[in-house]
Amino acid sequence: MESIGDKTRAVIFALLMHLVIFALLSFGLMWSEAAQPISIPGAVIEATLVGPASAPKPHVAAKPKPAPPKPEPPAPPPEPPPAPPQRNDAIEREKIAEIAQQKAEQAERAQEEKHHQEQIRLEDQQKREAAERQKQLDDIKKQHESAQKKLKLEQEKLAQLNDLQKQQTKPVKAAPADLPESAQPRTGMAGHDDSLSAQYYAAIQNAVTQNWLRPDNAPVGLRCTLRIVQIPGGDVLSVDIASPCNADPQTRTSIEQAVKRAAPLPYKGYEKAFQRTINFNFTYDG
Repeated sequence: MESIGDKTRAVIFALLMHLVIFALLSFGLMWSEAAQPISIPGAVIEATLVGPASAPKPHVAAKPKPAPPKPEPPAPPPEPPPAPPQRNDAIEREKIAEIAQQKAEQAERAQEEKHHQEQIRLEDQQKREAAERQKQLDDIKKQHESAQKKLKLEQEKLAQLNDLQKQQTKPVKAAPADLPESAQPRTGMAGHDDSLSAQYYAAIQNAVTQNWLRPDNAPVGLRCTLRIVQIPGGDVLSVDIASPCNADPQTRTSIEQAVKRAAPLPYKGYEKAFQRTINFNFTYDG
């Protein structure tokens, strides 16, 4: 966009060009008029010119002085161009470094989590293996205990057979006078002298005697009838002292506890002689 100063300079320059053209035209016209000879009618006048022989200079009109240019109003200061967006490389580098650090931390956390999960898996596996080993040890222990129990039962049976042989060869002591005849020790149940039944009752007698914590006041020649209710396998459901019994209350209680501690009563090998309810004669001869 042209300013006022530019317009003024253009006007002045146009005026000067017109003046120059006008001056050239005027000079050309004057030059052409001076070159034509002037013919005047009459005799020729001879004259001697004194002074310069050159023709007088044509009168040239003075060039008008151009008007002084009007002072141009001060141009408003140009508006500063919008500053280009500055890119702060330091901030960009910090952002890149921060992103890289975050990725490194995430990778480290993922590695730690993976290691933690692997550790948990190994611990679980070790626990399962330890549980399996413990189970195997428990099974071996149970098998050993079962074998020991079987061996003990066999030993008890052998001892019962030995006791039975001793009882058969041992002379029977006379019963105390205050006891009725039914209180006499009998082999088997209700006086039946069956070989398997005799062995069965002798085995029960031996088991109860071994578990009996005899009181100090237990009399020699003790005779008590026990009513025992059991199930197959020898587990005792109940035990009661029946008549006749020449024991005091404390001794009776100790005999009942001995039967419960002896449970399960002998059963294996005596299945044919087994009965759920038996009247067992417990004896103690000192």
